[in-house]
Amino acid sequence: MRHRRWQLDADADQELEYLDLRSLPEVVAAQRRWAGVARRAVRGGVEPERVFALAHAVVARWWEQALYWEEEKVWPRRLHQVADGNAGGELERWRIVGRDAVAFPEVVAVADALLDPAMAQLVWVDSGAERPRPLPADGAFCQALGERVGRPWLGPLATTDYSGPLIAWMGAVLRARRGRVGPPGYADDPWWVRQELQPATMAGQLRVRAKEKKAPGSGTNWRAAVPAEQRFLITNLLSEAEEQVMHLRGAQVGPTADAARYLLETLSRGTELLDQALVQIMAAAVNAGVELEEVARWARLSPDEAAEILGTYPAADGP
Repeated sequence: MRHRRWQLDADADQELEYLDLRSLPEVVAAQRRWAGVARRAVRGGVEPERVFALAHAVVARWWEQALYWEEEKVWPRRLHQVADGNAGGELERWRIVGRDAVAFPEVVAVADALLDPAMAQLVWVDSGAERPRPLPADGAFCQALGERVGRPWLGPLATTDYSGPLIAWMGAVLRARRGRVGPPGYADDPWWVRQELQPATMAGQLRVRAKEKKAPGSGTNWRAAVPAEQRFLITNLLSEAEEQVMHLRGAQVGPTADAARYLLETLSRGTELLDQALVQIMAAAVNAGVELEEVARWARLSPDEAAEILGTYPAADGP
């Protein structure tokens, strides 16, 4: 960022070299604030780049979900401004090109929050401390995080995104506090962002967009045939199920009743998520034109069983 300009990826296939930030002083201020956050990371023994990468992954996840957040007013305003007052004509492209600049203040705020020991303590309290329990939808940590990014309504939305990088960070913090750290690996590193949770780059998103526009609705490509909202839901369900299983690492400790309750409740939640994902994927395939018999065979069901399951799913009748 120089002279109130946000430099864009030179490798991306688009005509803009930079975004004008003169109408967005909060983005410029966030750049100055980041220097202090980076120093705080160094004092805490963490590489600033890793803190930024995690915070960026958290906020990029929110950015995708924000399309369905009626309360979100800040990002649409900023995006409209960087698009010179006219993002509506090519909203999808502008959401790709403008994401990193528009959401930068929130990235800095999240990075600052995740470095704060007081915030980690809120996670510990929300989790039940020494008596583990599922994180509540109205947890103090996510409420405080929402307030830090200027969105007091965000807490429940962030808490229930079980598959996201924020929950992964919270899980790593809790495992460390409970002494359930296993062999060295990314799952026990709170600052590690799994590959599947790393945000797509602007250049990568633009290439995918250009490819899909050449064959819209062809039915031969999953991304072209399945609506983005449904793809996002499927990804969420699968990631949430994976996260539930990861929580079981080192869980077989303590009193028998407590360990059994935690194991069974967590496994039950993971199974429920996988069942939901199964139905969503089956419906997506049938709606895209795949024969029901094939879908049933892949799901290890009879055609009648598959038809009965999809018969209770409204989206199976059409997009």
